[in-house]
Amino acid sequence: MGSRRTSRPPLRTGSSASGVLERPSFVSAAWSVLDVITTLIACIIATRFRLDVADASGALTNEDLLAGLWSSFGAYMAWFAACLVFFTRSYGLYGPIQNRSGLNEQRMTLQATLVSGLILCGTIYLSRGEAVSRIVVILSVLLTGAMICARRALWRSMVYTRYREGLDTRNVLIIGSGRVAHALRNHLESLRHLGFRFRGFVSLTEQEAESGDADIVGDVKNCLALARALFIDEIFFSVPAEKKMVIALVNEARELGIDVRVVPDLYDGLAWNAPVEYIGQFPTIPLHRRDFPIGSFMVKRVMDITISSLALTVLSPLILGIAIAVRLNSNGPIVYKARRIGRKGRTFDCMKFRTMVQNADELKAQLEHMNERDGILFKVTNDPRITTVGSVLRKYSLDEIPQFFNVLRGDMSLVGPRPPIASEVERYDLAHLRRLDVLPGITGLWQVEARQDPSFDSYISLDTAYVENWNLWLDLKILIRTVSVVLGGTGT
Repeated sequence: MGSRRTSRPPLRTGSSASGVLERPSFVSAAWSVLDVITTLIACIIATRFRLDVADASGALTNEDLLAGLWSSFGAYMAWFAACLVFFTRSYGLYGPIQNRSGLNEQRMTLQATLVSGLILCGTIYLSRGEAVSRIVVILSVLLTGAMICARRALWRSMVYTRYREGLDTRNVLIIGSGRVAHALRNHLESLRHLGFRFRGFVSLTEQEAESGDADIVGDVKNCLALARALFIDEIFFSVPAEKKMVIALVNEARELGIDVRVVPDLYDGLAWNAPVEYIGQFPTIPLHRRDFPIGSFMVKRVMDITISSLALTVLSPLILGIAIAVRLNSNGPIVYKARRIGRKGRTFDCMKFRTMVQNADELKAQLEHMNERDGILFKVTNDPRITTVGSVLRKYSLDEIPQFFNVLRGDMSLVGPRPPIASEVERYDLAHLRRLDVLPGITGLWQVEARQDPSFDSYISLDTAYVENWNLWLDLKILIRTVSVVLGGTGT
């Protein structure tokens, strides 16, 4: 694979996936629409400024000048927006932010805006657009560039914040623990915009296993089991390995939805004609990559935020009434925060209205012999720890209303598997961890299909079925069925 190395700069500004001639993805189309809207807003602001100047000098009326400006400048504005989208796409700025640094993104954004502005000026000159205000043109271009740069910087800051909180990161295992492996690890950790989180080295030889390196978490024989337990998204090969073993690992990784990459020059003939993709300064070759439905997940997230915000607004009087009732009924906090295990094993505080006495957790051990659920789950009918108000809240699932705040924070989704506690996860089999591949939900398939079923196997199988067959239509059906379950008062 030595011939595949290239002298291109180590940090790419784009990728072939965002080429101009390729069909735009959902995300690319959404960003381009947002750029057009930003351009429109900038032109409106520029026109408004021109109107204020003209009005102050006692020239034409606002209505006359507004009509004149838009009749002469409307088509040029559309042309400017089209040019901006074209150049932004050609520069790869609609691709993932991992493809470029923040500074490079700002530079390329300004370049796309200014080039589009120059084409706009040339078009106005060639079409003899004397009626077009030069002030409006200049302000429109400058405001567009400034607003898009500010929006991109804000988005990048939000993404970095989520990375720091352990959200949306990609967990990585590196096979090998030599010089290249450590250099790759240090490089991934130094570039926060890549969103990778190193989880350990995997030894390929006995010498590596016995080296005493504290970061070696296992050997290649149990690599996939280890990857499943650590919620790994990508495996990097940093050292040569037997081709048959690599192919077998790739096939197993494909079944688990794990991506696999290798460093070029290590695997001659294993990935002919495969494109070299740069991870920061490191060239890699993807041997397997999942088709991630990013468009559907964005729609799901928008739906989560919209419905949660609406629900909290509409239910605010009820929330206040419940808070008062909980406070008057028993001592203790109004909202109970329980540590739960979320996506990829990340812990978070799951919020509920308190429905039990203040020392309920301490009393749980005394009730273990009354547990009506098999396996890991815990459930007791007429649980003596539940308060009077709590029994009503549980019956109609009103105690879960605060979880809408968890949804807004990104810890949960409206629909997903029930968030387990740490003691449950510790007793999971390896296959059970599949349900932690997605965000936990306020409601889910188990809640609407078998809420009263005491079987742990049923609980796991339904959650796993949801993860493996997820789509937006399934979420909508579960939400609709949840309404009837809540109104039916089947909670306990």
